[in-house]
Amino acid sequence: MKLYKINKLLVVRLSSLGDILLTTPLIRSIKKQYPGIKLDFLLKREYYDLLKLNPNLNKILIYENEKEKIKNLKDEICRNDYDAIIDLQNNFRTLLLLKCYGSSVTGFKKRKLDKFLLVHFKINRLKEAYSIPERYAEIIDDIELDENGLELFTDKPPGELLKKNKDIIGICPGSKHFTKMWLKDYYIELGKLLEDNGYNVALFGGADDKIICTEIEERLTSAINLCNDNKILQTVADMKQCKVIYCNDSGLMHTAAAAGIPVIVFFGSTVKEFGFFPYKSRNLILENNSLSCRPCTHIGRSGCPKKHFKCMREITPYLAFEKLKLFV
Repeated sequence: MKLYKINKLLVVRLSSLGDILLTTPLIRSIKKQYPGIKLDFLLKREYYDLLKLNPNLNKILIYENEKEKIKNLKDEICRNDYDAIIDLQNNFRTLLLLKCYGSSVTGFKKRKLDKFLLVHFKINRLKEAYSIPERYAEIIDDIELDENGLELFTDKPPGELLKKNKDIIGICPGSKHFTKMWLKDYYIELGKLLEDNGYNVALFGGADDKIICTEIEERLTSAINLCNDNKILQTVADMKQCKVIYCNDSGLMHTAAAAGIPVIVFFGSTVKEFGFFPYKSRNLILENNSLSCRPCTHIGRSGCPKKHFKCMREITPYLAFEKLKLFV
């Protein structure tokens, strides 16, 4: 696809948190190089806040999984007369949604076969480890990404508790998948090491992370629990007050990167070859490279298929604490 003849462009990425944030370098670079393009974006309603303040977008279209609303959305897309559509979701749902545009739709190549070979046979055809933003940009022939990272614009001030504290280290302990989550007890031990060394601990998470954040808070002396009901604009405002953030391979890892904060990330069942690592931000990935069973998935699992979970268990809290010296 070439952009020099395009006046109106739609980018489609319905979900999820990290995947949508990873589109922001492409959005920004398109507008930098082709400021005259009217650039619209289609996503699910629950992710609207991720882009609602993004100055590079002309309009945000909302996908809701109800028959009548889908019909209305199809009609709106067809009426908008886009010159081209970039489908970064590229699944059966978006193919049906965008079929009225036919060959004007360019889909993202997910490299499913390469991921399958790496997970199941350890045949690595992803050694170049391109980041997802770089792979998104490959769709467009005449675009070059700039040197900046992810963006998440917020109009929220940081919480009052954060303003009263200094030397704040963030912890994001949650994940949708067990095998992508460093152990809760390890986060607690890490939190105690941080407190013993004069740091203040702030806990971050969304609606699904309330239990684990509360359990960690109760085991620490003075942790600030900032877990909320998926109020992402408040979360990113609060993250900006941290010196470093510890996190799993999750959407909040990308949120912290978008906040411009150095991240120390625990990679368990997944590997950076899949492209979902912190993009153009100061970071350190902690992973156990001695295991022949990694990766055991490209998404995440509900349990370790080998029952030992060494990919996370052998990354100790003391090691994680020692690595903080690289950033503070």
